[in-house]
Amino acid sequence: MHVDHLRQLDSLGITLVWGDEHLLGREISGVTATDLEDPERFLRPGEIVLTGLVWWHPDDGRAKAERFVAALSAGGAVALLAGEETHGAVPADLVDACRAHRVPLLSVPARTSFRAVTEAVYLRQWGDLSRLPAPHHALPENVRGELGRLLERGAGPAELLESAFAHLGTPPCHLLTSTGRTVARTSSAPALSAREAVRLLRSASGTTLRVQADATAYDAWQLHLPDTDAAPPRVLHETAEVLAQHRHHHDRRRAARARAHEALVDLLVRADAGAPDTDALAAALRACGLPARGSYRVVVAGVGAFGAGAGAGAGAGGGGAVDGVGASRAAAGVAPPGPGLALDALAEATRHLTSAPFAVAERPGVGAVAIIPVDAGADGTGGAGRESGDGLRDGFRDVWPLLRACRPDAALHAGISTLIPDPAGLGRAVVQARYALAGARTTAPAAAGPEASAVTAVDDLSTLESLLAGVPHDVRAAYLSSTLGPLLGESRASHGVLLETLEVFLGHNGSWARTAKALQLHVNTVHYRIRRVEALTGRDLSRLDHKLDLRAALLCR
Repeated sequence: MHVDHLRQLDSLGITLVWGDEHLLGREISGVTATDLEDPERFLRPGEIVLTGLVWWHPDDGRAKAERFVAALSAGGAVALLAGEETHGAVPADLVDACRAHRVPLLSVPARTSFRAVTEAVYLRQWGDLSRLPAPHHALPENVRGELGRLLERGAGPAELLESAFAHLGTPPCHLLTSTGRTVARTSSAPALSAREAVRLLRSASGTTLRVQADATAYDAWQLHLPDTDAAPPRVLHETAEVLAQHRHHHDRRRAARARAHEALVDLLVRADAGAPDTDALAAALRACGLPARGSYRVVVAGVGAFGAGAGAGAGAGGGGAVDGVGASRAAAGVAPPGPGLALDALAEATRHLTSAPFAVAERPGVGAVAIIPVDAGADGTGGAGRESGDGLRDGFRDVWPLLRACRPDAALHAGISTLIPDPAGLGRAVVQARYALAGARTTAPAAAGPEASAVTAVDDLSTLESLLAGVPHDVRAAYLSSTLGPLLGESRASHGVLLETLEVFLGHNGSWARTAKALQLHVNTVHYRIRRVEALTGRDLSRLDHKLDLRAALLCR
């Protein structure tokens, strides 16, 4: 459908305000209705934009109209349709801005609803598709009309899927993400676990069609029909197009909430371990649609390894790879994971585990942060779509390998806070989750290579080794130097022997006899070496606290 076709629909009464023949001949890919002053980030190239001009006032002058139209041009809009109801006519400032940026401008009379325009565009698009020569059937006209009405009403993917296949007897059909999350299924389709769904998508059975919409490596939608003969291919393609339109509108609404999520995360990060301002926190939670009371967990995710070459603060950050991993990828000509990957992964993982609202945002130097309300009970049912506290923690561990399989080149890690009984503790929970993330990066299995991924919960920090894993590398290095410094120099080989003896001695709980046996030494030699360690470090290994000091230092290597 071209822009000029809108003028030819007498039922709409749309008139041309400005636009030349070339511009009016451009193809329409979709419709966006907005009254935002800067809608660029919500647009897709080829769309027409409907606006009621609520954002404009006669006293605003030319600047506001200029900014609005410039955003449309940058976003690839093919035309602006301005409603007459708010101001009675299209403002001259808007006409001048459209002429300057070469964006066709059409006027929509007050009697014509934006819904009627949207429906006309989509019905024309599907009608054009059904008239293309092809040996297969397409969706019947009444089905396309019903799907258009459902889209306009904001129906969910399950209702759209059911309606699209009803005329075929509603065969089993699933709408799945790349990680196996079930977005929707027809009433005849069985429930699938995420792992079962992933196996199904990777198998050669049935028919799988990707829904062409903006998506990440983790949440791309796949339409899967187990019985290849249950629906003609063109019905699948048209259904996928309907779902793509729904996805587009859904993602625009999600993007509109992103600022509220970022504001909440910023508030909690600024609060650090303290309690954020009560009123500000309540307002931020309300803006995100989250409850002002009840239990929460916080999850922080990041991409990249964390180890011997990490700089200060890398343990809690959300940046790219460190300790040479990024450099090795660059040398091999492999592009490192891009920005937003941790955010995409964390959002998809959380949607696997809860249908309740949550907030997720990525902040520089912190990582991707998810604020998730949970049911504090242990039954795992999670009232109102929530997962239980323990279920959420265990669920992240279950779904993480599915995320990693979508991007095996990315070392994806996550840290999970304890269960916070009240939102006032969310600032502390962010600190906990960042610490656990640093521990996950440090303890990721080395045998799995630099792209190994790990999930660590603060609840897992039950040993001295796991506790120290979350300490930033530079802090561990400083402690190691101040505690074992005299034994770390490479100038004297005997110091390496002393370090080995100390490690075996502490590993055998200070037993002289067992240490001597393990090292195949005389017990007097062990006594001599330990006395040398004590002299060089200033520690007394007959004292428990000094033993712990040295043990912690060895773990920091």
